[in-house]
Amino acid sequence: MPRRSAALLTVLALALTGCGARVADDPAGAGTAGRETAGGRPGHRPVTVENCGVRKTYDHPPRRVVTNDVGITEIMFALGLADRMAGYVMPDDKGRVDAVPWKAAYGRVPWLSKKTLTRELALDARADLVFAGWNYGFGEDNGLTPASLEKLGIDTYVLTESCRHGADGGARGVMPPLEALYTDLTNLGKIFGVEDRAAALVKRYRRQIAEAADRAAAHRPSVFLYDDGRDKPLTAGRYAGPHDIITKAGGVNAMADLKDSWTTVGWETVVERDPDVIVINDYGDTSAAQKKAFLLSYPPLAHVSAIKHRRIHVMDYAELVESPRNPAAVGALARYLRGVRAGG
Repeated sequence: MPRRSAALLTVLALALTGCGARVADDPAGAGTAGRETAGGRPGHRPVTVENCGVRKTYDHPPRRVVTNDVGITEIMFALGLADRMAGYVMPDDKGRVDAVPWKAAYGRVPWLSKKTLTRELALDARADLVFAGWNYGFGEDNGLTPASLEKLGIDTYVLTESCRHGADGGARGVMPPLEALYTDLTNLGKIFGVEDRAAALVKRYRRQIAEAADRAAAHRPSVFLYDDGRDKPLTAGRYAGPHDIITKAGGVNAMADLKDSWTTVGWETVVERDPDVIVINDYGDTSAAQKKAFLLSYPPLAHVSAIKHRRIHVMDYAELVESPRNPAAVGALARYLRGVRAGG
């Protein structure tokens, strides 16, 4: 029997026995996690959390989690849950992990694919939960959604930064980006029975960010986040990680009025808002050096303050998406912005 078929029969059998998460009919079960470890010792009670506006109940701590992308993977690592993972999916260009605190975890957990997350991959890994996000693995266009996985008996958890809002469901973001990080840490702490560990992380990250904010410059330069794109730049609205990182670091997000996370704008908008600083998101086939060369040579930007004064700061992708690297990123950007005079 092909491996995929065998895996499919296994997960369907598990689904028939009532394994996994369910949409909660009764919210009274919220916050009922015991103090067990992630191994789910006898006595662990079902846990209900709210994820992207949906209340879901997890009957036991997952044991074979598949994650998509670097930030999501490192949330699991930061919570000490590497032993609960069946593997992760992450392209090479987002895999700069040699100097991170979780290097050893990356060495232990299988790197399942450097391409895209698929239902087949989750089945082959015998996943009991997939932790991904909208446009971070989940999407109707690729047929991978929480609903499609749950039909196969595989539970899901959706990255809060990626939660969708609005009538058409296209825009993403339902809360400030750093609150999204704290929400996911807290929810996952309950799901895996490691609430104390999650609470300690949230407390430490809040303190780290507050300390960086206290040292931020008072002049608050405006900052434009440049992800990529030539015809139209991809940037960060008020619900993407860079918004809170810029704000807590003492800057002003030039695109704060965009009620979305990662989205495109026109170059004319960038010119009109005349940012003091441009932050480059370093990832992808186009290097940070190539992105910088383009910005400095693109004629419409010639009179923008950041270009005239060559104030271009490079940050890593994993610092800018929702991840445990966000607090340190606030401190790093705050140090850079202290040397920038707004409007000068």
